Amino acid sequence: MSSLATRAESHGWIAVKTTALPGMLEEIEFGAKRAAGHLIDPSKNFEVTGLGIAPLGSIEVNRVHDASTWRYRMSDIIDQLNEAGTGLLVTVDEVDPTLDEMIQLAATYQHFVTDGKRVALLMAGLPNNVSTLLNHKTVSFLRRAQQYHLGRIADYDVREALIRTIQENDRLADAGGIDRAVRSISGFPFLLQLVGYRAWDLTSDSKEISSRDFDLGIKIARDEMDDRILAATYRELTAEDKRFLIAMLDDEEESTTADLVERLKRSPQQVSRYRRRMIDAGIIGERGRGLVAFELPFFRDYLAAQCVK
Repeated sequence: MSSLATRAESHGWIAVKTTALPGMLEEIEFGAKRAAGHLIDPSKNFEVTGLGIAPLGSIEVNRVHDASTWRYRMSDIIDQLNEAGTGLLVTVDEVDPTLDEMIQLAATYQHFVTDGKRVALLMAGLPNNVSTLLNHKTVSFLRRAQQYHLGRIADYDVREALIRTIQENDRLADAGGIDRAVRSISGFPFLLQLVGYRAWDLTSDSKEISSRDFDLGIKIARDEMDDRILAATYRELTAEDKRFLIAMLDDEEESTTADLVERLKRSPQQVSRYRRRMIDAGIIGERGRGLVAFELPFFRDYLAAQCVK
């Protein structure tokens, strides 16, 4: 997303980057004002409504309209950008459908689009979080948005990304540590970011990322993966979702739809609905006609451990 924001800026747009956390709306507003300070005239939010010729004189100034809400304040900013021949791009990382501000942003964006404003919204998040957001009744219009599913990254590309980042920042890295990092990432984009960041940050003032740095970085990233991704995903599953996924544990690799119908004692139509919901959530993936397998790294083992408890 940073690359796309940079490209937007190269075309004259104002880009504001944020993460789905409390306070994100305020961050977007302040970020837009700061980045577009040379294009925005604060006085445009006011108008002179009266003049006095008393001994000291007086000027009565009022707001053009009620800009007390975030929507109207942002509307003022975007209107001025549009008048200057440019637009606003907002990027949101780590989409969180449980955050009220996330819903407010998406709903407000719809108004901006309907009003014909030059504004764009780019969001990224884990498949289950994106799926939940798209199914929210308040922002159902987002289902018409262009969607890109990253899928798994080939080990070769993971290795290249790690090595290139390290070299471009004039650091060295233990070869064995890189090998273990690639295996632990398992092609998952989230883990690529997390493992790389944790290993890098442990000794950021050192020239070399050691074997120990990689091992600790992998452990920290896996713990975060368990807490932030696997546990959260498991909590959001319905009882029927869990039954469907547990039925897949009987297979070492792919599961066939026919086998799942037999194990669950459900109709093919019901099993297809469960299957589609779990695919949309990014928990499982298709492996061919009538075949599915676990897609979310380490979730199979996490689910099996929960069944034992």
